[in-house]
Amino acid sequence: MADKQISLPAKLINGGIAGLIGVTCVFPIDLAKTRLQNQQNGQRMYTSMSDCLIKTIRSEGYFGMYRGAAVNLTLVTPEKAIKLAANDFFRQTLSKDGKLTLVKEMLAGCGAGTCQVIVTTPMEMLKIQLQDAGRLAAQRKLMAAQEGPSSAAAQSVPRRPTAMQISRELLKSKGIAGLYKGLGATLLRDVPFSIIYFPLFANLNKLGQKTPDEKSPFFVSFLAGCAAGSTAAVAVNPCDVIKTRLQSLQRGVNEDTYSGIVDCARKIWRSEGPAAFLKGAYCRALVIAPLFGIAQVVYFIGIGEFLLGYLPSRRD
Repeated sequence: MADKQISLPAKLINGGIAGLIGVTCVFPIDLAKTRLQNQQNGQRMYTSMSDCLIKTIRSEGYFGMYRGAAVNLTLVTPEKAIKLAANDFFRQTLSKDGKLTLVKEMLAGCGAGTCQVIVTTPMEMLKIQLQDAGRLAAQRKLMAAQEGPSSAAAQSVPRRPTAMQISRELLKSKGIAGLYKGLGATLLRDVPFSIIYFPLFANLNKLGQKTPDEKSPFFVSFLAGCAAGSTAAVAVNPCDVIKTRLQSLQRGVNEDTYSGIVDCARKIWRSEGPAAFLKGAYCRALVIAPLFGIAQVVYFIGIGEFLLGYLPSRRD
């Protein structure tokens, strides 16, 4: 098949470019998702995605919606590159005569999801601290206004550290393991996501192929990426809620703390009910759909091959 002629450097370039474009487009929605997932009953600052974005702009300005974006833009290139290239590698390794069974497609996705957490875990952990800082500050200001300037809330308004400051503090206090807080929860989210996403995308994308060796049209790859991404995102949203809670180093006033995945799931269920596991699901779907739609289009158009001078040889 033609895809086997694509070089690894080209795949890495495609994944990186796709990630940069995608993150820039959807980051404000991702910020809203994080803040909605982190707020607990009785401490609700936002009622919806639009309410969150409006309040963020009012209190933090337009660029407040991009708080933590620098971390994502820096690390999304290796993260997307590893994810897409690993999936391609496992698919080619497991394929027989260019054909894959559904089980092998799922195994390839599992391998890709496992590989990507090397970069995803510290990226997500740092991003969440920066994204949620505005919510914590707004929550404490509101409580201070209600209780008076001498209240505990007024005295505990958190500072807004940079990603470098957070990294240094974690490395100093906990070593490299500090940057991998929530690794188990990240695996719990990303492995099932990849198991669902990659086989679903591959089979949806095939609907646009007239022959096995022909690429699907531009719009088919985009729509297949959007549909597969949003489906997988909603399916694993409960795991994403748990991961977000566990990776938040600072909690709001009267908010629960968690000792692990099981403890987090139990406390969310008891105090907020099962519906809490779907917090931010529509935001996550809105983030992932265009993110992976863009990723697959860039990947299959072959920008990396063009930049490396390989495009002419693929037309031969």
